[in-house]
Amino acid sequence: MTVVGVTEVPNMVQKYQSPVRVYKYPFELVMAAYERRFPTCHLIPMFVASDVVDEETSEDRSTHRIERRCALDVDAPRLLKRFAGVDYVYFIQKNTLNRKERTLHIESHNETFSNRVIIHETCCYSVHPENEDWTCFEQSASLDIKSFFGFESTVEKIAMKQYASSIKKGKEIIEYYLKELEDEGITHVPRWNQTSLPPPPSRPTSLLTSPPADLKVPVTAAVPIPITVNAPDSDSLEAKQDSTPLPADSLTEILAGTPEDKLDADYIKRYLGDLTPLQESCLIRLRKWLQETHKGKIPKDEHILRFLRARDFNMDKAREILCQSLTWRKQHQVDYLLETWSSPQVLQDYYTGGWHHHDRDGRPLYVLRLGQMDTKGLVRALGEESLLRHVLSINEEGLRRCEENTKVFGRPISCWTCLVDLEGLNMRHLWRPGVKALLRIIEVVEANYPETLGRLLILRAPRVFPVLWTLVSPFIDENTRKKFLIYAGNDYQGPGGLVDYIDKEIIPDFLGGECMCEVPEGGLVPKSMYRTAEELENEDVRLWTETIYQSASIFKGAPHELLIEIIDASSVITWDFDVCKGDVVFNIYHSKRAPQPPRKDPLGAHGITSPGGNNVQLIDKSWTLGQDYSMVESPLTCKEGESVQGSHITRWPGFYILQWKFHNMPSCSTTNLPRVDDVLATLQVSSHKCKVMYYTEVLGSEDFRTACCDVQSLGSMTSLESSHSGFSQLSAATTSSNQSQSSSMISR
Repeated sequence: MTVVGVTEVPNMVQKYQSPVRVYKYPFELVMAAYERRFPTCHLIPMFVASDVVDEETSEDRSTHRIERRCALDVDAPRLLKRFAGVDYVYFIQKNTLNRKERTLHIESHNETFSNRVIIHETCCYSVHPENEDWTCFEQSASLDIKSFFGFESTVEKIAMKQYASSIKKGKEIIEYYLKELEDEGITHVPRWNQTSLPPPPSRPTSLLTSPPADLKVPVTAAVPIPITVNAPDSDSLEAKQDSTPLPADSLTEILAGTPEDKLDADYIKRYLGDLTPLQESCLIRLRKWLQETHKGKIPKDEHILRFLRARDFNMDKAREILCQSLTWRKQHQVDYLLETWSSPQVLQDYYTGGWHHHDRDGRPLYVLRLGQMDTKGLVRALGEESLLRHVLSINEEGLRRCEENTKVFGRPISCWTCLVDLEGLNMRHLWRPGVKALLRIIEVVEANYPETLGRLLILRAPRVFPVLWTLVSPFIDENTRKKFLIYAGNDYQGPGGLVDYIDKEIIPDFLGGECMCEVPEGGLVPKSMYRTAEELENEDVRLWTETIYQSASIFKGAPHELLIEIIDASSVITWDFDVCKGDVVFNIYHSKRAPQPPRKDPLGAHGITSPGGNNVQLIDKSWTLGQDYSMVESPLTCKEGESVQGSHITRWPGFYILQWKFHNMPSCSTTNLPRVDDVLATLQVSSHKCKVMYYTEVLGSEDFRTACCDVQSLGSMTSLESSHSGFSQLSAATTSSNQSQSSSMISR
């Protein structure tokens, strides 16, 4: 019971969460189909038998509880079965059917080797919240392998294979019995009511009462594999047969009544693609984690899925790069790029790229005539930052077009195709600053737009191309390189060429097609438009420091400290920071004397380079806490991904030091950690580096009181207060109002 690629933790706990699956049949009919699975089911060959060990029905027959002992013949290596001394796996299944509330709750756990392996599964059938004639199904499970005679890894692999197969098979089982009921003329089952009580449920014949001769009932438990027989889930028959493009209002129907924090199986299939059950679980769990830890804008599901695919559905790795990307997007306000960025005229005239219809798969098609582009001229006229900003706007537009095409074609489209024409490429394109700019752009795009390139068609590659490819290919992800198709000369015109991927009607005219392409023809940028190095440097700083934040790196034993001198008592220090990586402890100190000039930590001593952050220490090692300086607020532990805003009213003039310190994990086991700590603990183990992005401001007491009156006072204004909101969009307008509140409220 695991997720593909999940990093193993010491006790090997794995989890599964299903999407919401909808049957377009009434609850009572689905229950009638469900009961036909017992005492055994020929659709599940490993389900050998089940024995009812306890049963109870309420006086009004509205509630029915039944407990079964189920035997499974697990497909495990014979050697492993012989070593364990057992042939069958036994599970206890407890079902509670509430006919009045129209719910069925199912809980199951392993009886076999329960002291070594803990398997727990819960399922629920309930009425669709927006359509009482439909039924919803959800399923979650966990596997905790504590020990298994040194075969822990083997058992986990068998569990993963068997459980994935069980879930996939379960999609068909309920539909099979619904069809069987329909063939028998049963299309309606009356609901429960007090005036017309349904007949008591018939008790199925137990196959374990008289076990077959070859059915061994061992004294000890069997090999624990997380396969239960209570997990039928399926798309409806109607949904399965529907392959037509979605009407404009179909998404509303698919999502109707599904809570915002849950995903509907039909929605996943229509808008995200065919995912395996374990891949669905990855998406749902990562999405849920973001909802619990980042109170604010949650990335779109297709965006989350791209990061999972980029890391082969490794939850820890995908979560780490996604959090870093979300922080990057906030720092540079990328979410607003399409609304705020206006391409300079020189780009409109000389940047030889643009969108051009779509390919045969419905993917947006971007055409880049790289051979006609004056890369040196563009870099000299604009600088790296403007080129990077322009490329980011192209990627943002690509995301938007993918969403649009998904609706138009009625199938998931999450990436685009890029056609690169290299005719005209020569040694001037290998100009060092131009190559440097290209490498940086590739690095940023790879980190923040994974799995957005579906196919790259490189046409008319000249002899100089291998030199350029040797320079840039190491910076391109291996999975991305596999999507490259390279054609030399006119090879693209023959079989297996361009027409295999793009309709003949939309092949650009400059490639011999009949479709006019509005991509600029390029040419040399006039030298009169070149700018000096100083102008470009100043412009680059202006473009990328529109954010009010600064970055800092924190290492184990090397905190980052910020000095604030206060002249007037009762001033207010305000702060707003994001914890980009790792967990930190935030402190505020006061000293009457100024610290020595700041010293920067030699990052090389930690084996890490950090071009995007600094590390400054102010508190001298000879200083004594309580004598040379004092702590004015209690330490605040801040978790990775959290946003913290707060304020402190100073009592004395002097020097205040804000400190971000590496948070050492406690020595207790991870099972005792809070919920959020559990998911972040594995990210902390492998690194002794943390990163924060912060902003501070000092307000006069009068200004502070005025600002607080503007937003209404929320309580006393003393001590540390925090709002752990995670990646919420902040603007300069908050610096004199919201950041100044002091309600000591922590929310996650």
